[in-house]
Amino acid sequence: MYSFRRLALLLALGLPALIAAPAQSSSSTSNPAAPAPDPNQSQAQQPATQSQGQISVQARIRARRAQRRAAAIHDAYSQRYEAFVGAGFLRFQPGPGQPPTAAFPIRTPLQRVNLYSWDTGATRYRDERFGITVEGRGSYGSPFIGPNSVTNSFITKPAISTYSAVAGPTYRFYLQPKYSISGRVMGGFAYGNFSGDLGTTTPASLGLYPDGYTFAVSGSVVGEYNVTPNMGIRVAPEYFGTGFNSSMQNSLGFTAGIVYRFGKQK
Repeated sequence: MYSFRRLALLLALGLPALIAAPAQSSSSTSNPAAPAPDPNQSQAQQPATQSQGQISVQARIRARRAQRRAAAIHDAYSQRYEAFVGAGFLRFQPGPGQPPTAAFPIRTPLQRVNLYSWDTGATRYRDERFGITVEGRGSYGSPFIGPNSVTNSFITKPAISTYSAVAGPTYRFYLQPKYSISGRVMGGFAYGNFSGDLGTTTPASLGLYPDGYTFAVSGSVVGEYNVTPNMGIRVAPEYFGTGFNSSMQNSLGFTAGIVYRFGKQK
């Protein structure tokens, strides 16, 4: 009897331990321990994150620069009107040369003369690039005549002058905040005064063109440097053609001066 009671007491004390052991085993099996972090992987992720941050900062810097550049270009070239005043230079053929005579049986060709000009014009722009230009010019020079058969042969360097009015399109094909490059073609008419310094002597007797009107054409590449958004300095190498005496005069030269822009567009 005593041994039976002792056996029952041992069973009562051991039964809870037997029940708890399978529960702990199943809990440890269903929840495995998390692996330890790899230090090499975390070090590789850190430089990648830094590199992406640097790229993002550089992209924002480039975007801000592009915005500032676009704003500066718009500020300089969004003006509706542009006025120009300056001077010019042309190498001009003043005439066909003296006609043959008994004393000079061969026509003596005249040398090209340097013509110095005043030049003024205005442009109405439709947008930042395209506009219509109107220009007026007066050019003056003294061609060398040389020996001639005219009675008053002391006339060797008479003064001549030409005047022109032309118009045509202008297109800015390269824009920067501080400078631009444009192309321009124009056409119109010109007047030549070749007898103003000759008195009663005719221009033809000295080998000059007769006075008169003719057509004029011009083509130039215009470079402008902006001192301020509204004011710049212009230099324009140029071809200038005229048709005095039913012949073609192909002259090369340039114009230079000051440009003022006004009438800002949105």
